[in-house]
Amino acid sequence: MEFRIDSAVLADAVAWAARVLPARSPLPVLGGLLLEAADGRLRVSGLDHEASARVEVEADTVVAGRALVLGRRLLDICKVLPRGGTELAVEGARLSVTSGDARFGLSLLPLDDYPAAPALPEVRGLVDGDAFATAVGQVAVAAGRDDSLPVLTGIRLALDGTTMTLAATDRYRYAVRTLEWKPEAGAGAEGADVVVPARRLTEIARSLAGAGPARLALDSGSLGFESAGTRATTRLLDGRLPRHDKLFALGEHALAVTERAPLTEAVRRVAVVAEGDSPVQLAFSPTVLHLRAGYEDDVASQRLPAALTGAESLTVAFNPGYLLDALGSLDAPEVHFHLLGPGQRALLTDGPEGTHRHLLMSVKPLV
Repeated sequence: MEFRIDSAVLADAVAWAARVLPARSPLPVLGGLLLEAADGRLRVSGLDHEASARVEVEADTVVAGRALVLGRRLLDICKVLPRGGTELAVEGARLSVTSGDARFGLSLLPLDDYPAAPALPEVRGLVDGDAFATAVGQVAVAAGRDDSLPVLTGIRLALDGTTMTLAATDRYRYAVRTLEWKPEAGAGAEGADVVVPARRLTEIARSLAGAGPARLALDSGSLGFESAGTRATTRLLDGRLPRHDKLFALGEHALAVTERAPLTEAVRRVAVVAEGDSPVQLAFSPTVLHLRAGYEDDVASQRLPAALTGAESLTVAFNPGYLLDALGSLDAPEVHFHLLGPGQRALLTDGPEGTHRHLLMSVKPLV
């Protein structure tokens, strides 16, 4: 195998495929990246037991062939290559990488031991890459981090007609986002409701940003995406997330509206005196929001314009980290607080009928 390629193009392709490589594996070949050069194209593939990634880019093929090398070592090399043309060639038991006056050699891994990449599941339809990346980022902040409860580390992906629903919860907060997608005629008409590892889905979604429409593929065990020369798959998680329908149905409640960016800055500002997870208090009146954090002499406060309807006044308090995550995931100029009262559920939305909703549990207000 021998081919020539721009070093920046090579670095991007290797970085894309290397993101699925396991940090540790009892099988050394799973730490490898498979390079396949033929017909003016280079294909770079990586996989582990949970996910796979493949990308194709243009390359000047001199000799077609395949090579398997340690992926993270190749990625480290690509990061320091001089700008410009780079030549890669198999020389005996190693792969040589030459760029300008720099030259590297990499040991080859046995191709016969490398497992076949999983096939792409059944294509269900198309989703806009930018919209999908934004939506996944908005709900992923609420996904759990505790691997002892695997299903809570996932993101629910539900398909119903032309509506896709993404949701995540760690039991303390719950984020839900809906967006439009385009089902393929005759494929998956029955819809779908699965849970996908949040970390994997976030990585895939980021790579789809700016790539235009992406094909979404799904079967009973895996989810896949294909777009602009890239392909990625990830296994599904067993189980189901708690349903959010009843949690989000607040019934009669108060509504407070304020500007999101100034509120975000104010929460960061007053939270500097909060010890550990001690709360930030939000006291709403018809025209003013009074923020306060801290205890005794170590306190901070700030006032902001706000509008409250449905109550003469209402005070709630939140974990500052959770509140900042929720505010950061919204992208509208205003944030709407749907409030039941202190110590109860609070729903943050990007508008009266927002497509993005983030549920937080309020805590006991400051004394």
